[in-house]
Amino acid sequence: MPKDQTSLANGVPTARPGTIFVLTVAGGISVDPAPGQSILFGRNRPKVHVCVGEDDQRVSRQHGSITYRSGQWWVTATGRLPLRLPEGQRLFPSEDPVPLAAGYTPLFVQGSSGREHLLEVYVAGDSGTRPVLRHRDPTQPPRIWHLSPDEKLALIVVGQRYLLHERHPLPLAWRVAADQLSELQPDAGWTGKRVEHLVAGVRNRLSREGVAGLTREEVGEPVGNALNDNLFAELLLSTTLVPSDVDILDD
Repeated sequence: MPKDQTSLANGVPTARPGTIFVLTVAGGISVDPAPGQSILFGRNRPKVHVCVGEDDQRVSRQHGSITYRSGQWWVTATGRLPLRLPEGQRLFPSEDPVPLAAGYTPLFVQGSSGREHLLEVYVAGDSGTRPVLRHRDPTQPPRIWHLSPDEKLALIVVGQRYLLHERHPLPLAWRVAADQLSELQPDAGWTGKRVEHLVAGVRNRLSREGVAGLTREEVGEPVGNALNDNLFAELLLSTTLVPSDVDILDD
């Protein structure tokens, strides 16, 4: 791999489709696709192809591997601790390998004292080229979900801990939220049941529009706070709700 390649996030040099590039701060390699090809990564530099976390004893000496078979690359965890994949997915040593899609995939190796070591992976697609740079193209806005005034106010109150960036946020209980809403709007007839109904209505509407993780069937039992946790993740990611919305509570 070129020595001036400091990241794979912006693409890779033109390469044969299926060629894989793997990079860490300690260096990286590129490998052509061929059955049986395997890339080892971990802390023990002399025994792996790509070194990651070499000064961190929480990283295993051989923490994982990437192998080509059945026409694509597969990542396997072999260390003591799991790998973190995109969207929060964890890959444990006892689990089946996960296929890598064409394009860029960041993998994270958990280290000591809260450290995470980045392992960048890029699989060349059918064109074998890097993505087209779009410096001057208009920014694609997120899909902001329509909320009625009552829905938005109820969601701000119920989800205020998410908006305040608490480390482990939880939604407010319906009755607690109703009490706060009654302080804001004394004559609006807020009750716990009304708050619950409004939030469930938004959740069901977004589910019908294709947002995943908002129904019991998808999440499974026990549900706990998963449905509303997923709802607030979508509302914040889409900027339907933003942190400054909690200012209404101070007013």
